[in-house]
Amino acid sequence: MLRSAIAAAAMIFALPVAAEPVRLAVTDIEGLEALQQEFSAFEKALEDTTGLDIELFPVSSRTSAVESMNQNKVDLVLTGPAEYVVMKELTNAEIVVAWQRPNYFAQIVVMAEGEIDGPQDLKGKTVTFGSVGSTSQHLGPAQVLADFGLAYGTDYTAQIISRNVAIEALIRGDVQAVGMNDGHLRRIRDAFPGEAFKVIARGRDLPNDILVARPDMDREALEKIKTAFLENSGTLMAAVLKGEDNQKYGGGFFLTGVNDENYNYVRDMYQTIGVDTSSFVGD
Repeated sequence: MLRSAIAAAAMIFALPVAAEPVRLAVTDIEGLEALQQEFSAFEKALEDTTGLDIELFPVSSRTSAVESMNQNKVDLVLTGPAEYVVMKELTNAEIVVAWQRPNYFAQIVVMAEGEIDGPQDLKGKTVTFGSVGSTSQHLGPAQVLADFGLAYGTDYTAQIISRNVAIEALIRGDVQAVGMNDGHLRRIRDAFPGEAFKVIARGRDLPNDILVARPDMDREALEKIKTAFLENSGTLMAAVLKGEDNQKYGGGFFLTGVNDENYNYVRDMYQTIGVDTSSFVGD
């Protein structure tokens, strides 16, 4: 009986240990319920195409995502370009794949019949920006003006105001321009059909959202994930687009040839507003 017990114990200890799930976080979604609504279909598709156990991991903020990665609580993080350059510095995260957003660029919007006809007309005027630290509402529009030779907060007064409030101020004439992306402008035109707006400056296409991995993530699992994006991109994108808020990726692609240098334009934006990439803007 002793020999049988020893043999049974040996068999128990010989059983393979279940692999840890690969935990995925998304920086602009708070709460597990919201995360599941947007990404549960993608979670399943990534499991099916990799054979891995994928687990959605909610984070309360971009700072929380950094802390979770540094504490090995999360393996993958989907984040925006402005967040990526800070995350890279704080975690040395590795690029997995970029998520393209078509028509993703920053622009400067004014009233069509106002006195502002070009960027130079904004000297001495007030320009508002949206969510502080946002690539397309703050950093990107500020860089657009810098590319036209206007220094942030010097050649014009820069204010951070929520987009809806800013548009109402623009219509009243309290401010002279608002920075935003193309999707915002389309929604504004729908919301204010009796008002005429025009764009006086557009920036280049912004660097894409990006999926990154913690630097010490299991290499075999990471390679399976990279291969899945390369070989099953259509299936994975279709799953992403099941999420209502993920329609911003509609018509886009997963880009596997992206590297860290592609985000130097974002680093230029930080310099434009006078901050470095050692912390998130507004934190």
